[in-house]
Amino acid sequence: MVSLQTVTPLSDTDLDKLGFTWHTDSDGSKYVANELVEVSHEEAEAYYTAGNELYDMYVEAAEYVIENDLFFELGIPFNLIEPIKKSWENDVHWHIYGRFDLSGGIDGKPIKLIEFNADTPTSLFETAVLQWALLKHNHMDEQQQFNNIYQAIADNFRRLITLNDEPENFDTLYDGWKILFSSVEGNDEEEMTTKLLQNIATDAGFVTGNEFLQQVKFDDDGIFNADENNYEYWFKLYPWEDIGTDEPEFAMLLNTIMSNQKAIILNPAYTLLFQSKGMLKILYDLFPDSPYLLKASFEPIEGAYVEKKMFGREGANTRIVDASGTTVTETSGPYGNYKPVYQEYTEFAKDRNGNFYQAGLFFAYESCGLGFRRGGKILDNMSKFVGHVLK
Repeated sequence: MVSLQTVTPLSDTDLDKLGFTWHTDSDGSKYVANELVEVSHEEAEAYYTAGNELYDMYVEAAEYVIENDLFFELGIPFNLIEPIKKSWENDVHWHIYGRFDLSGGIDGKPIKLIEFNADTPTSLFETAVLQWALLKHNHMDEQQQFNNIYQAIADNFRRLITLNDEPENFDTLYDGWKILFSSVEGNDEEEMTTKLLQNIATDAGFVTGNEFLQQVKFDDDGIFNADENNYEYWFKLYPWEDIGTDEPEFAMLLNTIMSNQKAIILNPAYTLLFQSKGMLKILYDLFPDSPYLLKASFEPIEGAYVEKKMFGREGANTRIVDASGTTVTETSGPYGNYKPVYQEYTEFAKDRNGNFYQAGLFFAYESCGLGFRRGGKILDNMSKFVGHVLK
């Protein structure tokens, strides 16, 4: 049973001042719960360890996919294979941040991987900033959280320069390279998430800029803002799979820019391997005895299972099937054309009212922050964000 602590919520006015304008869902309900999940220090440490071990497994599995040319099995667009290989082979293409979705860990049940949002993960603003602000607003110790996301991402930006060296050596190695940050115009959540990342990079010591994706200029010589200023790094809050599928000429141009070593793109192309839910099957093949993995396959499996799409998001196009083969619940969505993957069903932790909870564990070089989503058996885009407090 999930243990909860009720808190006084931030007002809409206060949230707006923070830049958190997506605080009310389309049905008029509040997106952020006025409760916090109580997490013990031992549970937080277990999440930390799980994320670190899972990331190491993903790295090994990605190497296996590349060596054995398993891109088709993972639904990778053919025009992104070369960018993936290029970014994988050179350490300067540094993975800035991602988010593991996990079941268990707060209900006496073992932590299990649901999937890895490695490329364009949502809920960064909520997890890094908002749940911390909730503690402060309620006159609680802001250190009572597993939440080092801001500093961890700042250190990871510095590793673009220091690589595997200590991030503290950034100042002696940095030579004025700049990062341009981009999101799609018209989406407040993506815009503010991108600005948060820009602020972190600025605090880390970089010169930064911001330009909506529609205004960024690309050619064989690099990546430029609307004023023709060149940037050596480009962070885009735009999924790699959408570039490969919907913008094939753009994918080719980005590959050329990478080949000419004119810019480094963040998150790197290889994060698309991590993003593909097909990796759940590869991971299970390679690490069948891992305590963190559920059985996964490209074919329906025995017993209760979840069917989801390789690049589905926010619970769309997901189906839960019980042991008798009967569909328990399912969702529609825009990802129906992607290949399916089948994963052993595990029930999320529940509170006294029967709501389900999924942990979201951010990773930036190491596990660095925890938050929760609350909703039904399938956590869709109407699920709620719930912060946590260490007890």
